[in-house]
Amino acid sequence: MEALINYLLQFGQLNDQQINLIKSKGAVKELEKGAYYAEAGHIPKEVAFLTEGILRICYYNHKGDEITKYFIDENNFVVDINSYNQNIPSSEYAETITTCKLIVFSKQAMKELSMTIIPWDDIISKITAKALMEKVEKISSMMAEDATERYLNFLKRFPALANRIPLSYLASYLGITPSSLSRIRKNIST
Repeated sequence: MEALINYLLQFGQLNDQQINLIKSKGAVKELEKGAYYAEAGHIPKEVAFLTEGILRICYYNHKGDEITKYFIDENNFVVDINSYNQNIPSSEYAETITTCKLIVFSKQAMKELSMTIIPWDDIISKITAKALMEKVEKISSMMAEDATERYLNFLKRFPALANRIPLSYLASYLGITPSSLSRIRKNIST
């Protein structure tokens, strides 16, 4: 819980009573590697904060190919925010790449925190804005780069993830085939 509280405090101030209330509303959930935290076609009913592990957000395109959109690592929130806020089915899956530990807040708990803690909505708004900005930066930079540049920038931005993610998922995220990624890695290391 301390990782969550430290994360929230980066976006606003909370007193001890508010911190204790937040801790009381969260439930710890552990998922094994290869499990789905969220599935397409379902309406998200909770928000989670990832304290351990890596999740992969993916979807299936019109050809039925599985596409990795992005990865979520420790100390980040996990939710399809659009589906959650609009109460509509999600179009993506959240799959665990490693064993994951999450702190989960039900929709009701989030509502109670919003009604009880004055700065809560502002804190959540700042976290959401930061996440959206990071997503836009990732997408816009990747569109202008070739495959080698995308891989090198991934390594620069996420050095701890590269060895924890299967090559096939990383290749999908970078928009290349696993064999192309292997060639790029070989060329870089020589």
